[in-house]
Amino acid sequence: MSVNGIQGYSQVDAYSAYNSVKKSTNNPKTEDTSSSSKASKAAESGVIYEKSSESSKTPDRSGVIYKPNTALVEQLKADQDANKQRLLDMVHDTMSGQLSAFKAANGDNEDSIWRFLASGKFTVSAAAKEEAKKAISEDGFYGVKNTSDRILEMAKALTGGDPDKIEKMRDAFKKGFDQATKSWGQALPEISSKTYDAVMEGFDNWAKESQTGVTG
Repeated sequence: MSVNGIQGYSQVDAYSAYNSVKKSTNNPKTEDTSSSSKASKAAESGVIYEKSSESSKTPDRSGVIYKPNTALVEQLKADQDANKQRLLDMVHDTMSGQLSAFKAANGDNEDSIWRFLASGKFTVSAAAKEEAKKAISEDGFYGVKNTSDRILEMAKALTGGDPDKIEKMRDAFKKGFDQATKSWGQALPEISSKTYDAVMEGFDNWAKESQTGVTG
């Protein structure tokens, strides 16, 4: 991998799909009133659901009411924010002068850091390069599998695993990916495209599982 391989960190921006997904769930079927122990158990799949009762809101056709897993949503967001901040700190620590020059020549706005990384016109320390390579490796935080798994886990946590909202989540992810591409200023690196495909496959599998009565 060349130094420019650090561009794979665009996964951070693509992951902004989380924000779009959350905004698309303004009217959940119920509020999340689960206990901390129940949320912890549900964290494995991101799904919380209950059989309907007289006091419950209108259930779906199967008699199940799906509840957003708020605890897991907040956990995933915190993990993402922490890792994103690590990236930003690394950029400022190792490329602050180069970034400043780029902003002076191209404008200083919220997307400038991503366009700077996309340009590939920078040098990094050996330590920063190694950290970037590790982060986007197969087992890294921003690797294809781990990133796509987190996005799908977030979608299930936000909806409580409600299969009726799969397409709404899929559309929200697409919107987030398009926003990431716009911020990047050009086509995202190959690793991002592979992550996109993995997420689409995950939504397809979720839909198939809901039709056969299998959850996961």
